[in-house]
Amino acid sequence: MDQNSALTTTTGNVFGGIQAFEDAQRIAKALASSSLVPQQFQGQQGLANTLVALEIAGRMGLSPLQVMQNLHIIHGRPSWSSQFIIALINGCGRFEPLRYEMSGKGEDLACYAVAKEKATGKDLTGPTVSMAMAKAEGWATKSGSKWRTMPELMIRYRSAAMWGRLYVPELLVGITHTQEEAIDIEEVTVTSPVSDLNAKVAEQPKPEPIEDGELF
Repeated sequence: MDQNSALTTTTGNVFGGIQAFEDAQRIAKALASSSLVPQQFQGQQGLANTLVALEIAGRMGLSPLQVMQNLHIIHGRPSWSSQFIIALINGCGRFEPLRYEMSGKGEDLACYAVAKEKATGKDLTGPTVSMAMAKAEGWATKSGSKWRTMPELMIRYRSAAMWGRLYVPELLVGITHTQEEAIDIEEVTVTSPVSDLNAKVAEQPKPEPIEDGELF
C-alpha cells in the first residue's frame, strides 16, 4: 500500500467508529497545528473543520491538504474554489478538457462550458451565463465585485461551476457552491423575534418612581 492509499484508508470514514474517530483526531490535530493550512482549519477552533475535511478527502480519494487548500467556508457555507472544480472535471478522465464558448462583448458578454464525454463522444453543454444574468442576480452590482474588473474570468468560472453541478455532482460530494458564488451571495440579516421584543420593551416609557406611603 502506498502512502496516499494508506492516508485515504485512515481518513476514509472519520465518523465510522470510535477507533477511526480517534485516529482521525490525531491527524486533524497535526494538520490544525500547521500554519500552512487555511485559517479556518487552524488551531483548536479549526479542529472540527479539519475533521470534516478529512472525511471529505477520504470520500474523494484525495490528500487532506489538497482538500483543505481548496475548501472555503464563506458565510457559513462550505464551497470549492472554481479552479478546483475545473481541475476535478479535467482530471477525472471521463471528459476531454472543458471548453468555453464565448459570445458578445461588454454588456452582451455570454459564455457556456462544454466538454466531450469520452465514453459516448457526445458534447455535454452547460447552461449559458451572461452579464445580464450577473446583473439580475446581483453578482455584478456589489461593491468590489470581480465581475466589474474581471468579467471574462468570472463568467468562465460560473459557467464551469454550473456545468459541474449538472453533469458531475458526485465529484463535488454535495458541496455545490463555489468560493466565488458564496462571496456573490448577499448576506441577509434576520432580526429574531426576541430582538424585536427587547427593542419594543426598551421603547416603553419608564414608570414614575413611587413615593413613600403611596402603596398604603
